[in-house]
Amino acid sequence: MGGVTEREEFDFIIVGAGSAGCVLANRLSADPKTRVLLLEAGGSDFNFWVKMPIGYGKTFYHPKMNWRYLTEAVPGIGNRPSYWPRGKVLGGSSSINAMVYVRGQHEDFDSWAALGNPGWAASDILPVYKRMENNLAGADQWRGTGGPLTITNMTGSTHALADDYLESAAAAGIPFNPDYNGEKQDGASIYQITMRNGLRCSSADAYLRPARRRPNLEIRTGAQVTRLIFDGHAAPSLEYMRGGRLFTVRTNREVILSAGAVNSPQILMLSGIGDGAKLSGHGIKTNYDLPQVGQNLQDHLGFDYIYEANCQTLNDVLRPLHRRMAVGMQYLATRTGPLSLSINQAGGFVRSDESRKRPNIQLYFSPLSYTRAIPGKRALMRADLFSGFMLGTSNCHPLSRGEIDLRSPDPFAAPVIRPNYLSDERDVEELVQSARILRKIAAEQPLADKIVREITPGPETESYEDMAADIRARSGSVFHACGTCAMGPDQRSSVVDPRLRVHGVPGLRVVDASIFPLITSGNINAPSIMVGERGADFILEDMKR
Repeated sequence: MGGVTEREEFDFIIVGAGSAGCVLANRLSADPKTRVLLLEAGGSDFNFWVKMPIGYGKTFYHPKMNWRYLTEAVPGIGNRPSYWPRGKVLGGSSSINAMVYVRGQHEDFDSWAALGNPGWAASDILPVYKRMENNLAGADQWRGTGGPLTITNMTGSTHALADDYLESAAAAGIPFNPDYNGEKQDGASIYQITMRNGLRCSSADAYLRPARRRPNLEIRTGAQVTRLIFDGHAAPSLEYMRGGRLFTVRTNREVILSAGAVNSPQILMLSGIGDGAKLSGHGIKTNYDLPQVGQNLQDHLGFDYIYEANCQTLNDVLRPLHRRMAVGMQYLATRTGPLSLSINQAGGFVRSDESRKRPNIQLYFSPLSYTRAIPGKRALMRADLFSGFMLGTSNCHPLSRGEIDLRSPDPFAAPVIRPNYLSDERDVEELVQSARILRKIAAEQPLADKIVREITPGPETESYEDMAADIRARSGSVFHACGTCAMGPDQRSSVVDPRLRVHGVPGLRVVDASIFPLITSGNINAPSIMVGERGADFILEDMKR
């Protein structure tokens, strides 16, 4: 890497090498005349636990690859904090997530457009999805091939219990859907994952690795941005800390924040962009009064029902040392077996009641059960001692809204995260309905014959009140935070315009999941990468004007 001086200047500075940032680095540096700097607070993704698909159990609490945020105590879930793993590594959260690939419903993006965001309707973003994908199922009206991001369907490789789950779901009135990313999302499915040849295919693998040898792309890891600087130029400079030294770098075109739903609003606020009253309380001068910075926080909330089984599950494979060694040798020799997959092997999308116009509940099936580790105490989620599996659920369209705020003007202090889960009682009602769907599936054959008992929460939890209390006691984040720099036409109700430019701030965009005005239906890594592609399109188009 080259030396750093105060006089350095780039055409584009991208802050964050995550799901969207890696896309931007690739697309913007494709023109050899354009100089691009990519800054990432974390380090290299060259790590066995990152590359092995099931290794995310190890990275879940890894101090060097994970921001390991804790929210404030949340009244709606029993005044418990919620743990938020966020990627602090090349590839961002796409390097530490469960790899499930969900585009979202067509209605999600039509809703974005209806809020005053032209260019974001389902018909606009379908070509973008197809362009970015190399779906190993082959191209059709909905799927793309030949793109940088490899999509693998786990059908044929999953545990036998996944097929039992699909049959029981069908018996419960949830038909099989071979492609939930196709014409419709409804139904039970085997999940598609971002995996290539038995290895995780993160945004860094798909986009950054092919571009990193370009002489016009500079990648600096271990570089944490502390603030943007506005000094009368059309585009801002910024400061970042690296190796204990503070550096300043300037752009002659744009700074692009791709630091995610937590860190992008944090950097804006540290730079004097946000609610002026709140900023003054931290002693920060207001450069641009944008009260919606950090607001509109959305996340999916989920929980699991745990069952003891009378047949072998992945607990029996991943818990005993000799069997762990056997599947480890299998993976190292062939890149196949349970270590080459996600533990979320099946699931689907359903309507909690017949009045719903589209699916509002996501389902998960995992052929193992595990005890979640305590942050800082143990680095791995540990399979339970008994043969077990989990049925899980989360809400697709939560109505509760939270916020991100500064804890102090110190850029190295973790921000305040207030998710406000279940502050809207309708979210509770929806999740109770989803829990009843889990039990309905478990009661059908062939899964019913494999169940010894429901361990958690247990059959005694049956009334609406008891089920709601259990949800408040046990539910947690599904790690899909978004919306904190929401896109929209009016700066009083949004942070960026439909082309992802920060309202009123020249030379500054936000391109990551924080721009979602409404959360998408399901895992958000696919739409986050799509936002990176869409943002790159806008930037390149604007360069030609």
